[in-house]
Amino acid sequence: MSFAAMDAFERVVHGNKSYARRSAESEPQLWQALAKGQQPEILWFGCGDSRVPETTICDCKPGDIFVHRNIANIIPANDLNSGSIIDYAVGAVGVKRIVICGHTRCGGAYSSLDDKDLGPTLNQWLQPLRDLRRKHQAELDRLDSDDQRAIRLAELNVRQGLEVLKNNPTIQRAMAERGVTVHGVIFDLTTCELRVLEEEQAAPAIWHHR
Repeated sequence: MSFAAMDAFERVVHGNKSYARRSAESEPQLWQALAKGQQPEILWFGCGDSRVPETTICDCKPGDIFVHRNIANIIPANDLNSGSIIDYAVGAVGVKRIVICGHTRCGGAYSSLDDKDLGPTLNQWLQPLRDLRRKHQAELDRLDSDDQRAIRLAELNVRQGLEVLKNNPTIQRAMAERGVTVHGVIFDLTTCELRVLEEEQAAPAIWHHR
């Protein structure tokens, strides 16, 4: 059977076998080392979107990034899921940098531009993002298109997530004791480039979708 004729699961299994062979040839010690433990320096909060695979877009290897992904990279203040990730990755594993990555063309951001019913689970999950939209509605309404509004909302979401992280006790301790830093980025799906929010002025220019 050709690769093209395989269904999605078969391609995944076949791809793993191909990757394992290439990895054994090019870096024979990599997986033996990783099997003994992990020492990632970065904790990455990202969106579950299939187009934003953090290890790939950052040209990193397995073991480099500890990852937590969900719909629209939302970090609620009292979320048990993200809280457990923080306590383990920051408190136990000892990462040095924490990154929140939003992205352009984010389905969660577009879905939060209004209050259409998406079902009880998604409605509840996106509520913080929809509340954020309402808070900044006047600013968003001044933009020319939903593309621009969704990008701006994605950025506001990252900035809000940064504040949540900086108020987390585990992260505050790590910042004080080990110099851990927290960063926000936006990934542009059209250019495959990260925009680092800290490198911009307090009132950054809005990205225009290309």
